[in-house]
Amino acid sequence: MSIAALGSHRATGRTITEQFHAFDAHNPNVYRALERMAARRLASGATRVGVKDLFEDLRRQLPYGVAGLNNNFTALYARRLISENPHWAAAFELRRRRAD
Repeated sequence: MSIAALGSHRATGRTITEQFHAFDAHNPNVYRALERMAARRLASGATRVGVKDLFEDLRRQLPYGVAGLNNNFTALYARRLISENPHWAAAFELRRRRAD
């Protein structure tokens, strides 16, 4: 089995958190889009927002998707959304992280 087949964090030697920070630094538009989408959903009366659902909507909205938008980043984006918008905390379900 190749190293790449073991998972991208093992292939690069970087943790998911490190990969997330690198991706986020190079793609600030992704966070801004997720924040706008979450705000729209909450303003329309939603009481719960799923970041994975936001990811899929974002992928559909962008004609060529977002290279590197990894589902492993959903928990980190949810935590960032709550950190920067604490009044949204009840809208996102967070679980204890098992990986770094």
